[in-house]
Formats: sequence, structure tokens, C-alpha cells
Amino acid sequence: MSFIISGLAADEFQPLFNQSDDALRAQGIIRKKADSKPGYPCRITLEDAEPGETVLLLNHQSLKTDSPFRSSYAIYVRENAQTAQTFTNALPPVFKGRPIALRLFDTDGMLIGADMGKDGSLIEKIEAAFTDPAVAYIHAHNAMHGCFAAEVKRSE
Repeated sequence: MSFIISGLAADEFQPLFNQSDDALRAQGIIRKKADSKPGYPCRITLEDAEPGETVLLLNHQSLKTDSPFRSSYAIYVRENAQTAQTFTNALPPVFKGRPIALRLFDTDGMLIGADMGKDGSLIEKIEAAFTDPAVAYIHAHNAMHGCFAAEVKRSE
């Protein structure tokens, strides 16, 4: 079963990049310098920021639904990220070496299953999940910290 993993749209975050630290703080957003790699996984490019690169740490609503599973949590985005990256039938760099939790949702935003894997086993688990026609999409989360990593959809 073919799938696509996409980063978040950069234009959603562009208005934040030119704001002062004080203006960002007033919105609960923190500007930081990456000091290690891995450690600052960008949700736009789906790559870890390079040491010295500027990132924003902010709360992001990853599951915008009226179901009880509506979800938001902290994420990083790179200030120089221009374009969301897309990966077809492949894992993005930000997944590699990290345990990833997969949350399976139906069209009503209801959680209908979950799984977890790391590296190569994730591809098999995603493909297996999409054999169930009730699975509309998958949200991948970093299992250790719980933060949203990316959305996974069937490829058309």
C-alpha cells in the first residue's frame, strides 16, 4: 500500500519568523538556536535542524477535529524552512533512529488503532495499517516525547 508523509505547510509559520523575541514570547513561542543534531526536528522539512540554526518552539494543533482526540503539543520549525518536504513510500530523515508511535484515525477523527516502530519496521506497519479501509490517515508521533512528527496518508 503506497503512502505519503508530508511536512507542515511553511506559510502557516512564515508570519512568526520576523517577529521579535518579545512578540513571540507573548504568544507562547520561543526562538532557540539548535545546539545538537539530532534534537530539533523540524515539522516542515522533516529533518533535524543543524547546530547553530534558528528554530521556533511552539504549540501546534496537529489534530483539528471535534472528536475527543483533538490534539496539540510542542513542535519545532526551522526559521529558514521554505517548503514542506514530502516522502513517498519512504521515511523522512527525522524518523530515523527514533521510536515512532502511529495513531490510526478514521474519517471522523476517531482513534481506531495504534502501533509503534522504529526505522524499517515503520514502513511495514504503515502499509499494514492502510490495508484496513477504515483507516483514513495516520499521525506519527515521537514516542519518547509524544510530540507530533508528521501526517501519513495513502497515496492516490
